Amino acid sequence: MSKRAETRQRFINAIISLGSPTVTTEQIKTICAENDMAHPYWFTNEEANRVKRGVYRVPGSATVAQPAVTIDMNAQVVPMTKPVEKSSNKIINVQTDLDTTNLVPVAYKNYVPFGNFEDVSAIVKSMRFFPVFISGHSGNGKTMSIEQACAKAKRKFVCISMTPETDESDLLGNYVLIDGNMEWRDGPVTTAARQGAVLCIDEIDYGAQNLSSLQRVLEGKPFMLKKKGELITPAPGFTVFATANTKGKGSDDGRYMFTNVLNEAFLERFRNTYEQDWPPVATEKKIIRKELDSVNRSDDDFADKLVTWADVIRKTFADGGCDEVISTRRLVHIVETFGIFGDKMKAISLCLNRFDDDTKASFLDLYTKVDAGASVEQLLAPPQTEPEVVPANEPDEDIPF
Repeated sequence: MSKRAETRQRFINAIISLGSPTVTTEQIKTICAENDMAHPYWFTNEEANRVKRGVYRVPGSATVAQPAVTIDMNAQVVPMTKPVEKSSNKIINVQTDLDTTNLVPVAYKNYVPFGNFEDVSAIVKSMRFFPVFISGHSGNGKTMSIEQACAKAKRKFVCISMTPETDESDLLGNYVLIDGNMEWRDGPVTTAARQGAVLCIDEIDYGAQNLSSLQRVLEGKPFMLKKKGELITPAPGFTVFATANTKGKGSDDGRYMFTNVLNEAFLERFRNTYEQDWPPVATEKKIIRKELDSVNRSDDDFADKLVTWADVIRKTFADGGCDEVISTRRLVHIVETFGIFGDKMKAISLCLNRFDDDTKASFLDLYTKVDAGASVEQLLAPPQTEPEVVPANEPDEDIPF
Protein backbone atom coordinates (compact mmCIF):
# COMPACT_ATOMS: atom_id res chain seq x y z
CA MET A 1 0.00 0.00 0.00
CA SER A 2 1.41 3.45 -0.96
CA LYS A 3 2.01 6.17 1.62
CA ARG A 4 -0.93 8.20 0.28
CA ALA A 5 -3.25 5.18 0.45
CA GLU A 6 -2.03 4.44 3.97
CA THR A 7 -2.78 8.02 5.08
CA ARG A 8 -6.25 7.85 3.58
CA GLN A 9 -6.88 4.51 5.27
CA ARG A 10 -5.90 6.02 8.62
CA PHE A 11 -8.34 8.87 8.04
CA ILE A 12 -11.18 6.48 7.16
CA ASN A 13 -10.44 4.41 10.28
CA ALA A 14 -10.44 7.56 12.40
CA ILE A 15 -13.86 8.77 11.26
CA ILE A 16 -15.34 5.25 11.58
CA SER A 17 -14.07 5.10 15.17
CA LEU A 18 -16.28 8.11 16.00
CA GLY A 19 -19.22 5.70 15.96
CA SER A 20 -21.52 7.92 13.92
CA PRO A 21 -22.90 7.44 10.41
CA THR A 22 -21.88 11.03 9.60
CA VAL A 23 -18.93 13.31 10.30
CA THR A 24 -18.85 17.14 10.34
CA THR A 25 -16.28 19.56 8.96
CA GLU A 26 -15.20 20.49 12.49
CA GLN A 27 -14.68 16.83 13.41
CA ILE A 28 -12.61 16.34 10.26
CA LYS A 29 -10.43 19.34 11.16
CA THR A 30 -9.90 17.93 14.66
CA ILE A 31 -8.95 14.50 13.33
CA CYS A 32 -6.49 16.02 10.87
CA ALA A 33 -4.90 18.17 13.59
CA GLU A 34 -4.56 15.24 15.99
CA ASN A 35 -3.08 12.94 13.35
CA ASP A 36 -0.94 15.51 11.54
CA MET A 37 -2.85 15.08 8.27
CA ALA A 38 -3.64 17.51 5.49
CA HIS A 39 -7.30 18.31 4.94
CA PRO A 40 -8.84 15.32 3.04
CA TYR A 41 -10.21 17.15 0.02
CA TRP A 42 -10.25 13.78 -1.77
CA PHE A 43 -12.97 12.80 0.73
CA THR A 44 -14.94 16.06 1.18
CA ASN A 45 -15.06 16.86 -2.55
CA GLU A 46 -16.48 13.44 -3.40
CA GLU A 47 -20.19 14.01 -4.06
CA ALA A 48 -21.11 10.50 -2.89
CA ASN A 49 -19.81 11.34 0.59
CA ARG A 50 -21.87 14.51 1.04
CA VAL A 51 -25.05 14.53 3.11
CA LYS A 52 -25.44 18.31 3.25
CA ARG A 53 -23.20 21.36 3.67
CA GLY A 54 -20.54 20.57 6.25
CA VAL A 55 -21.81 17.00 6.90
CA TYR A 56 -20.40 13.87 5.25
CA ARG A 57 -21.33 10.18 5.14
CA VAL A 58 -18.91 7.78 6.85
CA PRO A 59 -18.10 4.81 4.56
CA GLY A 60 -19.22 1.46 6.03
CA SER A 61 -20.38 3.07 9.30
CA ALA A 62 -23.25 2.08 11.58
CA THR A 63 -25.00 3.82 14.45
CA VAL A 64 -22.48 2.43 16.94
CA ALA A 65 -18.70 2.31 16.88
CA GLN A 66 -17.19 -0.62 15.06
CA PRO A 67 -13.64 -1.75 14.50
CA ALA A 68 -11.63 -0.33 11.64
CA VAL A 69 -12.21 -2.01 8.31
CA THR A 70 -9.96 -2.31 5.31
CA ILE A 71 -11.12 -0.35 2.28
CA ASP A 72 -9.72 -0.56 -1.21
CA MET A 73 -8.08 2.87 -1.43
CA ASN A 74 -7.52 2.49 -5.17
CA ALA A 75 -11.22 3.18 -5.57
CA GLN A 76 -10.81 6.43 -3.56
CA VAL A 77 -8.06 7.99 -5.69
CA VAL A 78 -9.13 11.31 -7.23
CA PRO A 79 -8.20 11.60 -10.92
CA MET A 80 -6.12 14.52 -12.18
CA THR A 81 -9.08 15.83 -14.17
CA LYS A 82 -11.85 16.65 -11.73
CA PRO A 83 -15.17 14.97 -12.66
CA VAL A 84 -18.27 17.13 -12.91
CA GLU A 85 -21.51 16.56 -11.06
CA LYS A 86 -23.86 14.71 -13.38
CA SER A 87 -26.92 16.45 -11.98
CA SER A 88 -25.79 20.05 -12.41
CA ASN A 89 -22.78 19.74 -14.70
CA LYS A 90 -20.76 22.03 -12.38
CA ILE A 91 -17.20 21.58 -11.22
CA ILE A 92 -17.02 20.85 -7.51
CA ASN A 93 -15.64 23.78 -5.49
CA VAL A 94 -12.93 23.72 -2.86
CA GLN A 95 -14.47 24.49 0.51
CA THR A 96 -12.88 27.55 2.16
CA ASP A 97 -13.20 29.18 5.56
CA LEU A 98 -15.71 31.63 4.10
CA ASP A 99 -18.01 28.65 3.48
CA THR A 100 -17.81 27.30 7.04
CA THR A 101 -17.19 30.37 9.22
CA ASN A 102 -19.94 32.45 10.80
CA LEU A 103 -19.66 35.63 8.72
CA VAL A 104 -21.84 37.76 11.00
CA PRO A 105 -19.37 40.14 12.72
CA VAL A 106 -19.23 40.54 16.49
CA ALA A 107 -20.55 43.83 17.84
CA TYR A 108 -17.73 46.02 19.19
CA LYS A 109 -18.73 47.19 22.65
CA ASN A 110 -16.85 50.50 22.36
CA TYR A 111 -18.38 51.49 19.03
CA VAL A 112 -20.17 54.86 19.01
CA PRO A 113 -22.23 55.48 15.86
CA PHE A 114 -21.85 58.83 14.09
CA GLY A 115 -21.85 60.40 10.67
CA ASN A 116 -23.41 58.21 7.98
CA PHE A 117 -24.01 55.21 10.25
CA GLU A 118 -27.81 55.45 10.21
CA ASP A 119 -27.87 55.54 6.40
CA VAL A 120 -25.40 52.66 6.15
CA SER A 121 -27.46 50.69 8.66
CA ALA A 122 -30.66 51.34 6.69
CA ILE A 123 -29.04 50.05 3.49
CA VAL A 124 -27.77 46.92 5.26
CA LYS A 125 -31.18 46.22 6.81
CA SER A 126 -33.05 46.74 3.53
CA MET A 127 -31.63 43.48 2.07
CA ARG A 128 -31.58 45.27 -1.30
CA PHE A 129 -28.75 45.51 -3.78
CA PHE A 130 -27.58 49.10 -3.30
CA PRO A 131 -23.84 49.67 -3.93
CA VAL A 132 -22.37 52.63 -2.05
CA PHE A 133 -18.99 54.42 -2.15
CA ILE A 134 -17.63 55.94 1.10
CA SER A 135 -14.62 58.27 1.02
CA GLY A 136 -12.74 60.04 3.80
CA HIS A 137 -9.47 60.40 5.67
CA SER A 138 -7.68 57.30 6.91
CA GLY A 139 -8.66 56.22 10.42
CA ASN A 140 -12.05 57.90 10.66
CA GLY A 141 -14.20 54.76 10.90
CA LYS A 142 -15.42 54.10 7.34
CA THR A 143 -14.99 50.33 7.30
CA MET A 144 -15.97 49.90 10.94
CA SER A 145 -19.30 51.64 10.34
CA ILE A 146 -20.19 49.02 7.70
CA GLU A 147 -19.00 46.13 9.86
CA GLN A 148 -20.92 47.33 12.91
CA ALA A 149 -24.06 47.97 10.85
CA CYS A 150 -23.85 44.32 9.78
CA ALA A 151 -23.30 43.23 13.40
CA LYS A 152 -26.37 45.18 14.47
CA ALA A 153 -28.52 43.71 11.69
CA LYS A 154 -27.05 40.17 12.06
CA ARG A 155 -25.97 40.24 8.41
CA LYS A 156 -23.07 38.30 6.87
CA PHE A 157 -20.07 40.53 6.17
CA VAL A 158 -17.18 39.81 3.79
CA CYS A 159 -14.32 42.34 3.56
CA ILE A 160 -11.40 42.35 1.12
CA SER A 161 -8.60 44.92 0.98
CA MET A 162 -7.42 46.01 -2.45
CA THR A 163 -3.75 46.32 -3.40
CA PRO A 164 -2.12 47.25 -6.71
CA GLU A 165 -1.52 43.51 -7.25
CA THR A 166 -5.11 42.40 -6.62
CA ASP A 167 -6.48 40.88 -9.82
CA GLU A 168 -9.66 39.31 -11.14
CA SER A 169 -8.68 35.87 -9.85
CA ASP A 170 -8.22 37.21 -6.30
CA LEU A 171 -11.68 38.75 -6.43
CA LEU A 172 -13.82 36.22 -8.32
CA GLY A 173 -11.93 32.94 -7.97
CA ASN A 174 -9.42 30.71 -9.70
CA TYR A 175 -8.16 27.17 -10.11
CA VAL A 176 -5.68 26.09 -7.45
CA LEU A 177 -3.44 23.03 -7.19
CA ILE A 178 -4.39 20.84 -4.21
CA ASP A 179 -2.91 17.39 -3.64
CA GLY A 180 -1.86 17.24 -7.27
CA ASN A 181 -5.35 18.13 -8.55
CA MET A 182 -6.66 21.35 -10.04
CA GLU A 183 -9.62 22.53 -7.96
CA TRP A 184 -11.80 25.65 -8.22
CA ARG A 185 -11.80 28.07 -5.29
CA ASP A 186 -14.30 30.94 -5.13
CA GLY A 187 -12.96 34.44 -4.45
CA PRO A 188 -14.53 36.63 -1.74
CA VAL A 189 -16.74 38.50 -4.22
CA THR A 190 -18.24 35.26 -5.52
CA THR A 191 -18.63 33.83 -2.01
CA ALA A 192 -20.44 36.96 -0.82
CA ALA A 193 -22.74 36.83 -3.86
CA ARG A 194 -23.56 33.15 -3.31
CA GLN A 195 -24.35 33.71 0.37
CA GLY A 196 -26.25 36.99 0.02
CA ALA A 197 -23.68 38.75 2.21
CA VAL A 198 -22.64 42.40 2.50
CA LEU A 199 -19.37 42.81 0.59
CA CYS A 200 -16.94 45.57 1.60
CA ILE A 201 -14.13 46.37 -0.84
CA ASP A 202 -11.69 48.30 1.35
CA GLU A 203 -9.23 50.82 -0.16
CA ILE A 204 -10.82 50.35 -3.56
CA ASP A 205 -8.80 53.19 -5.08
CA TYR A 206 -5.65 51.04 -4.72
CA GLY A 207 -7.05 48.74 -7.41
CA ALA A 208 -5.98 49.19 -10.98
CA GLN A 209 -7.68 48.48 -14.31
CA ASN A 210 -8.64 44.97 -13.16
CA LEU A 211 -11.60 46.55 -11.34
CA SER A 212 -13.49 46.42 -14.63
CA SER A 213 -14.15 42.77 -13.80
CA LEU A 214 -16.51 44.02 -11.08
CA GLN A 215 -18.67 46.20 -13.29
CA ARG A 216 -21.23 43.44 -13.84
CA VAL A 217 -21.14 42.64 -10.12
CA LEU A 218 -21.94 46.29 -9.33
CA GLU A 219 -25.09 46.04 -11.42
CA GLY A 220 -26.48 43.33 -9.16
CA LYS A 221 -27.02 41.03 -12.12
CA PRO A 222 -25.75 37.49 -12.77
CA PHE A 223 -22.03 37.56 -13.57
CA MET A 224 -19.83 35.01 -15.31
CA LEU A 225 -16.86 33.15 -13.89
CA LYS A 226 -15.03 33.10 -17.20
CA LYS A 227 -12.39 30.53 -16.27
CA LYS A 228 -15.00 28.12 -14.95
CA GLY A 229 -17.89 28.88 -17.27
CA GLU A 230 -20.37 29.29 -14.41
CA LEU A 231 -23.00 32.01 -14.20
CA ILE A 232 -23.38 33.33 -10.64
CA THR A 233 -26.78 34.72 -9.67
CA PRO A 234 -26.38 36.77 -6.46
CA ALA A 235 -28.52 35.57 -3.57
CA PRO A 236 -31.06 37.98 -2.01
CA GLY A 237 -29.39 40.44 0.35
CA PHE A 238 -26.13 40.71 -1.56
CA THR A 239 -24.81 44.27 -1.82
CA VAL A 240 -21.49 46.11 -2.11
CA PHE A 241 -19.81 48.89 -0.14
CA ALA A 242 -16.53 50.44 -1.26
CA THR A 243 -14.28 52.55 0.97
CA ALA A 244 -11.44 54.81 -0.11
CA ASN A 245 -9.38 57.81 0.99
CA THR A 246 -10.17 59.54 -2.30
CA LYS A 247 -13.21 59.72 -4.58
CA GLY A 248 -11.44 57.69 -7.23
CA LYS A 249 -9.68 60.73 -8.68
CA GLY A 250 -6.22 60.04 -7.28
CA SER A 251 -4.32 61.95 -4.60
CA ASP A 252 -2.96 65.31 -5.76
CA ASP A 253 -1.20 66.17 -2.50
CA GLY A 254 0.62 62.83 -2.25
CA ARG A 255 -0.89 61.93 1.12
CA TYR A 256 -2.38 58.73 -0.30
CA MET A 257 0.31 57.47 -2.63
CA PHE A 258 -0.45 54.72 -5.17
CA THR A 259 -4.15 55.49 -5.23
CA ASN A 260 -5.55 55.35 -8.76
CA VAL A 261 -7.87 57.39 -10.90
CA LEU A 262 -10.81 55.02 -11.29
CA ASN A 263 -12.77 54.56 -14.48
CA GLU A 264 -15.81 56.85 -14.69
CA ALA A 265 -18.02 53.99 -15.91
CA PHE A 266 -16.99 52.02 -12.83
CA LEU A 267 -17.72 54.90 -10.40
CA GLU A 268 -21.05 55.57 -12.09
CA ARG A 269 -22.37 52.19 -10.89
CA PHE A 270 -22.41 53.25 -7.23
CA ARG A 271 -25.85 54.55 -6.24
CA ASN A 272 -24.62 56.97 -3.54
CA THR A 273 -21.31 58.45 -2.47
CA TYR A 274 -20.80 59.41 1.17
CA GLU A 275 -18.09 61.68 2.54
CA GLN A 276 -17.08 60.46 5.99
CA ASP A 277 -15.83 63.26 8.23
CA TRP A 278 -14.18 63.07 11.64
CA PRO A 279 -16.52 62.37 14.55
CA PRO A 280 -17.95 65.46 16.25
CA VAL A 281 -15.92 66.49 19.30
CA ALA A 282 -18.53 65.28 21.79
CA THR A 283 -18.81 61.93 20.02
CA GLU A 284 -15.06 61.47 19.80
CA LYS A 285 -14.69 62.20 23.50
CA LYS A 286 -17.24 59.46 24.19
CA ILE A 287 -15.23 57.05 21.99
CA ILE A 288 -11.96 57.80 23.76
CA ARG A 289 -13.54 57.55 27.21
CA LYS A 290 -14.84 54.09 26.35
CA GLU A 291 -11.42 53.05 25.06
CA LEU A 292 -9.79 54.30 28.26
CA ASP A 293 -12.30 52.33 30.33
CA SER A 294 -11.53 49.18 28.32
CA VAL A 295 -7.80 49.38 29.21
CA ASN A 296 -8.58 50.13 32.87
CA ARG A 297 -7.28 53.71 32.63
CA SER A 298 -10.50 55.68 33.08
CA ASP A 299 -9.64 59.37 32.82
CA ASP A 300 -12.27 61.73 31.41
CA ASP A 301 -9.93 64.71 31.65
CA PHE A 302 -7.26 62.96 29.54
CA ALA A 303 -9.91 61.97 26.97
CA ASP A 304 -11.12 65.58 26.70
CA LYS A 305 -7.58 66.91 26.26
CA LEU A 306 -6.66 64.33 23.61
CA VAL A 307 -9.74 65.14 21.54
CA THR A 308 -9.25 68.90 21.92
CA TRP A 309 -5.64 68.48 20.81
CA ALA A 310 -6.64 66.41 17.75
CA ASP A 311 -9.43 68.89 16.88
CA VAL A 312 -7.02 71.85 16.87
CA ILE A 313 -4.57 69.95 14.65
CA ARG A 314 -7.31 69.04 12.17
CA LYS A 315 -8.53 72.63 11.95
CA THR A 316 -4.98 73.82 11.44
CA PHE A 317 -4.52 71.19 8.72
CA ALA A 318 -7.72 72.32 6.98
CA ASP A 319 -6.40 75.90 6.97
CA GLY A 320 -3.07 74.76 5.50
CA GLY A 321 -1.12 75.35 8.68
CA CYS A 322 0.31 71.80 8.94
CA ASP A 323 0.75 68.75 6.73
CA GLU A 324 -0.43 66.00 9.07
CA VAL A 325 -3.50 65.15 11.15
CA ILE A 326 -4.26 63.08 14.22
CA SER A 327 -6.92 60.52 13.31
CA THR A 328 -9.43 58.87 15.60
CA ARG A 329 -7.50 55.64 15.10
CA ARG A 330 -4.30 57.41 16.25
CA LEU A 331 -6.06 58.57 19.43
CA VAL A 332 -7.12 54.98 20.11
CA HIS A 333 -3.51 53.89 19.60
CA ILE A 334 -2.42 56.45 22.20
CA VAL A 335 -4.99 55.09 24.65
CA GLU A 336 -3.82 51.50 24.05
CA THR A 337 -0.20 52.54 24.57
CA PHE A 338 -1.15 54.42 27.74
CA GLY A 339 -2.92 51.26 28.91
CA ILE A 340 0.36 49.34 28.68
CA PHE A 341 2.87 51.88 30.02
CA GLY A 342 0.71 54.12 32.22
CA ASP A 343 2.59 57.23 31.06
CA LYS A 344 0.57 59.77 29.06
CA MET A 345 3.43 61.72 27.50
CA LYS A 346 5.31 58.53 26.64
CA ALA A 347 2.19 57.15 24.97
CA ILE A 348 1.71 60.33 22.93
CA SER A 349 5.39 60.52 22.00
CA LEU A 350 5.57 56.88 20.85
CA CYS A 351 2.47 57.29 18.71
CA LEU A 352 3.87 60.44 17.10
CA ASN A 353 7.11 58.76 16.04
CA ARG A 354 5.65 58.01 12.62
CA PHE A 355 5.84 61.74 11.80
CA ASP A 356 8.97 63.70 10.92
CA ASP A 357 10.90 65.33 13.79
CA ASP A 358 9.57 68.85 13.23
CA THR A 359 5.95 67.70 13.09
CA LYS A 360 6.36 65.52 16.16
CA ALA A 361 7.95 68.37 18.14
CA SER A 362 5.21 70.77 17.06
CA PHE A 363 2.42 68.35 18.01
CA LEU A 364 4.02 67.56 21.38
CA ASP A 365 4.40 71.28 22.13
CA LEU A 366 0.76 71.83 21.22
CA TYR A 367 -0.36 69.06 23.57
CA THR A 368 1.53 70.61 26.48
CA LYS A 369 -0.41 73.81 25.89
CA VAL A 370 -3.71 71.89 25.81
CA ASP A 371 -2.72 70.06 28.98
CA ALA A 372 -1.92 73.42 30.60
CA GLY A 373 -5.50 74.53 30.04
CA ALA A 374 -5.28 76.62 26.88
CA SER A 375 -8.62 76.95 25.06
CA VAL A 376 -9.24 76.02 21.44
CA GLU A 377 -9.68 79.70 20.57
CA GLN A 378 -6.33 80.56 22.11
CA LEU A 379 -4.59 77.72 20.32
CA LEU A 380 -6.05 78.66 16.95
CA ALA A 381 -5.47 82.39 17.32
CA PRO A 382 -2.69 83.79 15.11
CA PRO A 383 0.51 84.60 17.01
CA GLN A 384 0.74 88.12 18.37
CA THR A 385 3.58 90.20 16.99
CA GLU A 386 5.25 93.07 18.79
CA PRO A 387 4.68 96.44 17.08
CA GLU A 388 7.76 97.69 15.31
CA VAL A 389 9.39 100.62 17.09
CA VAL A 390 10.47 103.30 14.62
CA PRO A 391 13.28 105.48 16.05
CA ALA A 392 12.72 109.24 16.04
CA ASN A 393 14.65 111.26 13.49
CA GLU A 394 17.89 112.52 14.97
CA PRO A 395 20.11 115.20 13.52
CA ASP A 396 23.06 113.99 11.55
CA GLU A 397 26.20 114.97 13.44
CA ASP A 398 28.15 115.24 10.22
CA ILE A 399 25.91 117.97 8.87
CA PRO A 400 26.69 121.41 10.37
CA PHE A 401 23.84 123.67 11.34
